[in-house]
Amino acid sequence: MHTQIVLFDGFDPLDVIAPYEVLYAGGTASAGAVSVELVSAESPREVASGTGGLTLHATAALDPARAGLILVPGASGRVGEPGEVPDHDAGTGQWQQDEFIPVLLGRALTTELPALLKAAMENPEVTVSAVCGGSLILAMAGLLEGRHATTHHMGLDMLDATGVHAVSARVVDDGDLVTGAGVTSGLDLGLYLLEREVGPRIAHAVEGLFAHERRGTVWRNTGPEPARL
Repeated sequence: MHTQIVLFDGFDPLDVIAPYEVLYAGGTASAGAVSVELVSAESPREVASGTGGLTLHATAALDPARAGLILVPGASGRVGEPGEVPDHDAGTGQWQQDEFIPVLLGRALTTELPALLKAAMENPEVTVSAVCGGSLILAMAGLLEGRHATTHHMGLDMLDATGVHAVSARVVDDGDLVTGAGVTSGLDLGLYLLEREVGPRIAHAVEGLFAHERRGTVWRNTGPEPARL
């Protein structure tokens, strides 16, 4: 199982590093059955995160034809005060620190990323996953209409407005689409993907290594509808 984790200007480092470390450890625990790399929509390059200028290196361009997993992180930036909105010109020009998160997500949509993600979602050999605002990138690109997904709790209404069945859960499994909620849910998403794709014994070993017990029930669109509690 090969995973491509996507970097874009202003990405949230924890959305990337948490699943990266979990999946990398899964590769060690499974004698190489899992591999993971950092990619960008453009090419190998240094990519600056939205947190203090921390930079990570994308070693390859995103390849939607390659079987395995593709993981999209969210952005790190300003949330803003209630009612505060970014300037309408804020998304133009070069990326800069401390921008609004919606601006950063919107700028990612002006790159080749949406087209590459669309190709990946049309590939039956690829599972697309996302952490936090990564779900909003997919949704704003028009790729999640009618699907079940989650995101950071502050973005659930926005996710729902794009035609997605927004679910308030830590991890949502919708078949070839698996999404995680807030930033630390990247740990839980990574562990669940290990369990689903490689097996629970590998996931349990990595869980023990990181001293982190996966939180919450993974939501799937199966079983009876629950009665109102």
